[in-house]
Amino acid sequence: MAMENILSFLGAALRLSTPLIYACLAGLWSERAGVIDVGLEGKMLAGAFAGAAVAALTGDVGIGLAAAVAASMTLAAAQGFVEVERGGDQIVCGMAVNMIGAGVTAFVGAALFAEGGRTPALPREARVLPFVWGQDALTLGAFGVAAITAFILYRTRFGLRLRAAGENPRALDAAGGSVRATRHAAVAVCGLLCGLSGADLSLAQAAGFLPAMTAGKGFIALAALVFAKWRPGAALATCLLFGGLDAAAIRMEGAPLPFLGVIPTQAFQALPYLMTVVLLAGFVGGARPPAAAGQPYRRE
Repeated sequence: MAMENILSFLGAALRLSTPLIYACLAGLWSERAGVIDVGLEGKMLAGAFAGAAVAALTGDVGIGLAAAVAASMTLAAAQGFVEVERGGDQIVCGMAVNMIGAGVTAFVGAALFAEGGRTPALPREARVLPFVWGQDALTLGAFGVAAITAFILYRTRFGLRLRAAGENPRALDAAGGSVRATRHAAVAVCGLLCGLSGADLSLAQAAGFLPAMTAGKGFIALAALVFAKWRPGAALATCLLFGGLDAAAIRMEGAPLPFLGVIPTQAFQALPYLMTVVLLAGFVGGARPPAAAGQPYRRE
């Protein structure tokens, strides 16, 4: 029984960490190229809504996944145009993306389905279902994406250009590489991964879309990225830690603790967010972002 409980807890931790892994790696791609992205939350919401809405209308989970990725990448492309081409303030643009994601998804959802911004409950054929050890393809794919990210970042010419775009864009330009093209590519990958993150929330963890269902996970992913010092392996481990906290909070809800009795549910739900504050307040002082992060580049 104890082993079953441990395995159940680990399985839950893996599932709950999945959207954080995708979002954290999305931020890593963008920021290692020099584009700060605080708009992960908005792109996740766009992906979650588009995936659930299209899956509800078509009854096809594959089309829903494609819609989730397309919606997030479209928002990322617009964000990239403003930030990379026009030199817009990246923090302001990211916050605008978050507001657009939250507002548009709720508005369009209410207009399409008349359920207060929700989508209808999805049938089994329109959802991403577990198939091995209680895990689904999106959860297993997150670990593959982390490995691919590390390989590309450190073992390929494109990865070298990506890192140069974030650390020393003038050196990349002098070597014949395109800073703009590299940053656009990184932002596109960021959009793709945010779409998968949102799709996991609405098509795998839930059976549909709820307004603001990301519940700050985009910002938790950013905190995990900073704590991991923009390294793929450390980012994966940090997201698993947050997933474990979420799983522990769910298991501890309503359970009496020695000398304390029953703790309010809200206290357990706040654990991941409290951990985010602790990480940002006490552990990120030594974290050095890419040297050119947040700085628009113009050829002289």
